[in-house]
Amino acid sequence: MKLNLIPTGFLKLDGGAMFGIVPKTLWQRQQPADEKNLCTWAMRCLLIETGERKILVDCGFGDKQDAKWRSFFEPHGEDSLMKSLAANGCSPDDITDVFLTHLHFDHCGGAVKYDEKNNLVPTFPNATYWSNERQWDAAMNPNEKERASFLKENFVPLKEAGVVQFIPVKDEIVEWLPGISIQFVYGHTEAMMVLHIRAGGKHLVYCADLMPSSFHISLPWVMAYDIRPLVTLQEKEWLLENAAANGWILIFEHDPAEAFGRVEKDEKGRIKLTEKFSHLP
Repeated sequence: MKLNLIPTGFLKLDGGAMFGIVPKTLWQRQQPADEKNLCTWAMRCLLIETGERKILVDCGFGDKQDAKWRSFFEPHGEDSLMKSLAANGCSPDDITDVFLTHLHFDHCGGAVKYDEKNNLVPTFPNATYWSNERQWDAAMNPNEKERASFLKENFVPLKEAGVVQFIPVKDEIVEWLPGISIQFVYGHTEAMMVLHIRAGGKHLVYCADLMPSSFHISLPWVMAYDIRPLVTLQEKEWLLENAAANGWILIFEHDPAEAFGRVEKDEKGRIKLTEKFSHLP
């Protein structure tokens, strides 16, 4: 199994929304905000090559929204989904699977594009797109808190094209493919899928928005976007306890600088980030 990061650029989001109840006097020391209280965040996807499959995990912001909408989030940076895939020797035709952790716009916007006739079509024509029924239903019938995050043009064309398959939702972590398992979590959104990957003797966890960055290791640092913040606390605690006990490597989808991290318990029993690194060790 081969893993490669796929950076797709950066966006800006409100610092208060990203850090929830944490006072700005604390979070701005780690992630300074601009004059509009916006902080910069990465959109970091993952390419998994295993056997004959090339699996893209999430696909960033996309480029089909209009200029006014994009101005709210100020996408920037030299990286893009297509450039990063090309740098790893992949064309859109090569991708066999697109695994969508959830259907918020910054995770699935690149799943759909406009074709030469201005029709919305799957970006990856030979791929199966993977979601689950509970997340799909939440996206199709959004609550008021998530309505602005679920843009139907990002995923409805996939269903219309017949390329979506649903993974059965389970209470326990389930194996999806050899070496790749799925944990369903409910704090951020309904049945978000966190990937557990075993490769090269390592256990890696693609955290998605359960822990979007290394700044969110501390349990109370929970996003205001989360629909069930107390559930997020429980899910984070379980993940961090196991990561500390077993040496798991965490992959941060939105950390502006570092992609990977390890945690340990200190002498007082608190879980702390002990390592951050840009490349898989």
